[in-house]
Amino acid sequence: MRVTLTAIKADIGSIGGHIRPSASLLKEVERSLQPHLGSDFIDFRLSYTGDDIAILMTHTHGTDNPLIHQIAWDAFKAAADVAKKEGLYGAGQDLLKDAFSGNIRGLGPGIAEMEFEERKSEPFLLFAADKTDPGAFNLPLYLAFCDPMYCSGLLLSPNMFKGFKFEIMDVSYTEGDKVIALFAPEELYDIAALLRDPERYVVKAVYSRTTGEIAAVASTTRLHNIAGKYVGKDDPILLVRAQGSFPATGEILEPYALVPYVGGFMRGSHQGPLMPVKRNSSVSFFDGPPIVSCTAYCVKDGKLSEEADAFDHPFWDYVREIASKKAIELRRQGFYGNAMLPYGELEYGGIVERLKALEGKFEIRH
Repeated sequence: MRVTLTAIKADIGSIGGHIRPSASLLKEVERSLQPHLGSDFIDFRLSYTGDDIAILMTHTHGTDNPLIHQIAWDAFKAAADVAKKEGLYGAGQDLLKDAFSGNIRGLGPGIAEMEFEERKSEPFLLFAADKTDPGAFNLPLYLAFCDPMYCSGLLLSPNMFKGFKFEIMDVSYTEGDKVIALFAPEELYDIAALLRDPERYVVKAVYSRTTGEIAAVASTTRLHNIAGKYVGKDDPILLVRAQGSFPATGEILEPYALVPYVGGFMRGSHQGPLMPVKRNSSVSFFDGPPIVSCTAYCVKDGKLSEEADAFDHPFWDYVREIASKKAIELRRQGFYGNAMLPYGELEYGGIVERLKALEGKFEIRH
């Protein structure tokens, strides 16, 4: 069976600032989706990561389908109205346009979609991140699909000997999707040269070179490119197929034990360690730290299995302790240097106005 996975995520309101969505918001999203179950789409699941709600749907309409996108948009809009009535913080924050125009891309919510022919067993992972940007997935994807130190399948599995194709997007370009295709392992250094700058270059999708099938797809939305100013961090999502001609689930997960520093944290303007958290976790310390959840599923005839929380294991408790220590240590540096994002990423913040005002006070001395 040919099936489409659609994952869409948005911040539409939160309790007490940037903590988590209220139970009534989740209920409203579910209420909006329920009438379409079994007719417009096959199955769906809801979850939240920090203050973002994620909708996962399975259907047979392919990617970029107006009906599916409309259903998700309407569900978020209905919940945003509830958030406004409850006085929740940031009600409708990620819904940057007033009207749906046939496609949810460019309207604010993050979206990741993939279409494929189901295998006999079709396991996949849904990663959802909060208080960070799409580049947060660059290093984990590079290590899982390019590096035999992390992905032993590149050495042991004939299904992966040919490597993978990476589609990488320049998210600073706003006139359209500026994308390059690079091949691992031949162009490994070129891939690394781009992915080292996660604020500008972001993995859009990964494909198996053995089968040509899609392996992973990430959201690439940059909210400040849409709004023209800072309105919140981009909070990306990622779908990854596992096993067979793709890395095993454990190989996909292992890079997150590195707890790499990523952009985000408080006001989306700092650096912080990407902490792997349990499903439906809130944020707290300094509006963070940047967090990522991972829910594992299998899909059969479009029906989703029960979920498994990939980061709900004693091993990840230890990793979370490392992340906490790294976060505290970097926060001791406050605003200085690498603790805060470079000025280019703060372009839409108030600090730009401050710098403009100071510029006129400089004197040139000879």
